[in-house]
Amino acid sequence: MIGEQIINLSDRLLNMQESATMKMAQMARDLAAKGHQVISLSLGEPDFDTPKHIKEAAKKALDDGFTKYTPVAGLTELKKAIQIKFKRDNQLEFDLDQIVVSNGAKQSIANLCLSLLNPGDEVIILAPYWVSYSELVKLAGGVPVFVSASIETDYKVTATQVKAAITDKTKMLLFSSPCNPTGSVYSAEELTNIAKVIAPYDNIVIIADEIYEYINFTNKHFSIGSLELIKDRTVTVNGFSKGFAMTGWRLGYIGAPQWIAKACTKIQGQLTSGATAFSQKAATHALLADMGPSLKMKESFRERRDMVIELLEKIPGMKVNCPEGAFYIFPDISNYFDCSYKGMMIRDANDFCELLLQEAHLAVVPGSAFGADNCFRISYAASKEQLKEAISRLAQFIGHLN
Repeated sequence: MIGEQIINLSDRLLNMQESATMKMAQMARDLAAKGHQVISLSLGEPDFDTPKHIKEAAKKALDDGFTKYTPVAGLTELKKAIQIKFKRDNQLEFDLDQIVVSNGAKQSIANLCLSLLNPGDEVIILAPYWVSYSELVKLAGGVPVFVSASIETDYKVTATQVKAAITDKTKMLLFSSPCNPTGSVYSAEELTNIAKVIAPYDNIVIIADEIYEYINFTNKHFSIGSLELIKDRTVTVNGFSKGFAMTGWRLGYIGAPQWIAKACTKIQGQLTSGATAFSQKAATHALLADMGPSLKMKESFRERRDMVIELLEKIPGMKVNCPEGAFYIFPDISNYFDCSYKGMMIRDANDFCELLLQEAHLAVVPGSAFGADNCFRISYAASKEQLKEAISRLAQFIGHLN
């Protein structure tokens, strides 16, 4: 029969979990296709357009004929701009051969996992964590080791917890700050304490995902790689999707020890080769031009955060903290477990979010996808009007729980 599956899929694929954010977004689209007015707060994508001056740079690059293959590790001019940015914003100094440009920060992290991990190697992941971390680690044969924090500590893990998780199999520490999904921002003191724990272990590499760097409401972003005691074993991951509203441009990058950068270039050379030529020209302009549009986006996100938190705090039983970065809020909804909605039981965050979508037509992502079973993630990368309506639907839904 044409189309019948006669060859088994790989164990690698079968053991991989589908991205929960993508799954929830698709469920929302399917419901909207049936004529329902769905509000989706599930994807981590800025609702702003890419700033005009960046788009103009891409158009010029196209007109100038930048449509060919690029070097695997990135255009030299973009790597020079990244080098300037690292020193200017992060007090990080890298040679050009220590910088690798990829097709998004996700590929950067995949390159690192495939370059550094052997089967059985352990990776300490600070939880709650971005959905793809654990799956990328497992794809490379590694073993995720989750070290978790709750809303009571603003979802931030302590150095003591990290130390307790280290074994003779630990190869990597992986985290984001500002954090997806919690919006938490680790302070210089907190990261210094973690660095002191890792420093004695020469075999552990730190992967710091700083993709939300420019959406930091503390105005005190700190890069752990700037610390002398562990800078030679730290990889800083960043990109253009969030701070420049360039999600569809697919550009990420790392600054890393030269041997790691070389390894990632080798992996990428076989998987995708270099990133899009005209996107890299636009990204070069983005890093060196006026940062005003990015700062305006950040202030808009801050206003939305404050508004959503104020509305959420009015809902009985909702536990909310005040995240200091990114564009997410991560409420604890455990008070609603063992309740029912029209006779349907809510046992966990998965039940809560699925019912919320089906009954209130509001899409959010259950915390189980991020290693936090008691929570769900709200992306407030939406208009104030949409956000007000979304929280109104959430409050009405909760008001009908028994």
